[in-house]
Amino acid sequence: MNTKTLFTIAAGVVLGIANTNAQATDCATTASIAYEHAKVKNWDSAEEPLWKVRKDCPSYSLATYQFGQKLLEAKYKKAADGDKLGIAKEKITLWKERFQYFPAKTKIGDMHSDIGQIMYDNKIGDKASQFAEFNKAYTEDKANFKRPKKLYTYFSLLVDLHREKKKELQEVFDSYDEVTEKIEAEESRLAKIIATLTEKEEAGTALSSKEKRKLKNSGINLTAFSKVKSGINQKLGELADCKNLIPLYNGQFEAKKSDINWVKSASRRMYSKECTDDPLFFKLVESQHKLEPSAKTAYYLGILALKDKKTSTALKYFNQSADLETKASDKAKVYFKIGEVMKKQGSKGKARSYYRKALQQKPSMGVCYLRIASMIASSANSCGNDVFSKRAVYWLAENYARRAGKVDPSLKSSANKYAANYKAKAPTKTDIFNNPGISSVSIGCWIGETVRVPKL
Repeated sequence: MNTKTLFTIAAGVVLGIANTNAQATDCATTASIAYEHAKVKNWDSAEEPLWKVRKDCPSYSLATYQFGQKLLEAKYKKAADGDKLGIAKEKITLWKERFQYFPAKTKIGDMHSDIGQIMYDNKIGDKASQFAEFNKAYTEDKANFKRPKKLYTYFSLLVDLHREKKKELQEVFDSYDEVTEKIEAEESRLAKIIATLTEKEEAGTALSSKEKRKLKNSGINLTAFSKVKSGINQKLGELADCKNLIPLYNGQFEAKKSDINWVKSASRRMYSKECTDDPLFFKLVESQHKLEPSAKTAYYLGILALKDKKTSTALKYFNQSADLETKASDKAKVYFKIGEVMKKQGSKGKARSYYRKALQQKPSMGVCYLRIASMIASSANSCGNDVFSKRAVYWLAENYARRAGKVDPSLKSSANKYAANYKAKAPTKTDIFNNPGISSVSIGCWIGETVRVPKL
């Protein structure tokens, strides 16, 4: 190889390195300009350099796609109806590019559920293709598929596909159980935050600005999940009524009575839809108890014992069920049922204990707070030492009623009515003035709690 050839090769290498360095510098410069505009939401100025980085340097930074998503969302909101479809398709393309260049930093649940929602909102593709996106998100990355609206759309599409005879009814039921369980888990997480911060506030401790925001946002998100759960129940509608469940399960019983998973699901759904008077329910419980004695079989046997007015037998089964149950939301239902039995028997202290156990398992079970509030209010005359302390009992009842509405938005209206009723029976501003120096009232008998005197 002669000197001239070597020189030519060396020059080419140097030129290649120089071009690479120049391109890298150009990418960094253009990206810096784009990102600075994007940070202050100056989308008109950010668009050209941002798309240049996206085209010329697609693997430069994840920020290109993050800002790109925000830019397209801003354009979508401002666009006329006729222009939205094109932007929607571009949002889908951007998601796919992000996954291509940054797969490790792109959550499957986020991406496919978002693509599914974009397709649904803009009528892109048919229902089957829209559902396929959601289903991929749910089956491959359930943890990151949790937006209330997307969960509703996912289930709604499944029901629509069933009505078009493209999905089996059993698949609808299975999905309903899974989606509802996921929603209830989110509700419990948010309700626990609300209950903790509310109790702190009621105890007289001021919340920090961060805690106030957390309390507010938790309430907003909890309301959203509550609405979605209600919407899913409405969407399921008559599909899960006894008139559909009984013939469906009767037809499957002989073939599936040895399938413990099917028996569990069928008996649970018949119970939840109050189909327990049909002979099929008894057959299901008996089969389940033979196949796998469990918390559920003990619970159902307790229900049957209650129907026969065998209360002590029912309580025995319910307590067995609570001990065996591992799922928090189901354990809460058992404790609530025991609380209801105790309340009916007049054992208020024991009833409260079980309602509290239910709340420990499922913090969003606001009905427990309403039950406790009701028992406290009904004990006002017997749990105070004088007129003032007897009426002060209603403050405590009011607090419990308000908590119910905070942890379960679906109860907010009725909870506020109960709270207002209790407040009207509590000491007035004049009563407080005539009893100076009292900052709190200790309430005796089975209640055994202290309530702060509010500033009226």
